[in-house]
Amino acid sequence: MKKSHIIGIILIALAIGAILSTFSDSSTYASFNEAIKEPEEEFHVVGKLNKSKDMVYLPEKDANLFSFYLTDREGTEKKVLFNGAKPQDFERSEQVVIVGEMNGEVFNANKILMKCPSKYNDGKMEETSHEADKKISLNNK
Repeated sequence: MKKSHIIGIILIALAIGAILSTFSDSSTYASFNEAIKEPEEEFHVVGKLNKSKDMVYLPEKDANLFSFYLTDREGTEKKVLFNGAKPQDFERSEQVVIVGEMNGEVFNANKILMKCPSKYNDGKMEETSHEADKKISLNNK
C-alpha cells in the first residue's frame, strides 16, 4: 500500500470515530415520563412554566439554586431545580426548554432555554447555563 492510502484510511477512521462520539454524547428531546425511565441520561424537556405555582429563588441563602414547576408537552408537571441564578424575565417566557436529568421526582436542570415574547428579540430562544452563570443570546450565534 502507498503512504497516501494509509493516511486516507487513518483519516476516514478518525472521521468515523468523531461522528460516533458526537452521537453518543448528544442528548435527546423527551418528556418527563421518558426522563424518569433513564435517570442517568441527559434530556431536553420542552414545556410551559406553571405560573400558578411558586418559583423559589433566594439569592441571600443560595444564589445558585432556583426552583419552579414545568408542564411538558404531554401534560406531566414536575418540579425543576436549576443550579444557577434565576434568568431575567423568566416569568414572561412562553416556552421553556430545560436540559438535565431526573433525580427521583425532581428534574435537575443545568441549562434553561427560554422563548420570551419581546419586541427586542423577536421571540428567539435565550440560553442560561450554570456553567457560564449568564445569559447568552442565541440571536448572535
